[in-house]
Amino acid sequence: MITAPQMRAARALLGIDQRQLAELAGLSLPTIQRMEGSDGVIRGQVDSLMKLVDALAAAGIELLAEGAPSAAGGRGVRLKP
Repeated sequence: MITAPQMRAARALLGIDQRQLAELAGLSLPTIQRMEGSDGVIRGQVDSLMKLVDALAAAGIELLAEGAPSAAGGRGVRLKP
């Protein structure tokens, strides 16, 4: 669904810190910190993951899945047009 590096990259593109992302997603700061500290794909409650992904999408982030069209063909994030 989303990896910790994608999450950090999305925050960087938006220019926000973990606390601001927690507020946008309606999650606690420790939850965001735990998610970003994950190795690889973020594990967690489905509800929390959906809140995170929805908040990033609402802020203009498009998450790229493995194999999705991109210059390098890997995972990543990009701003929606």
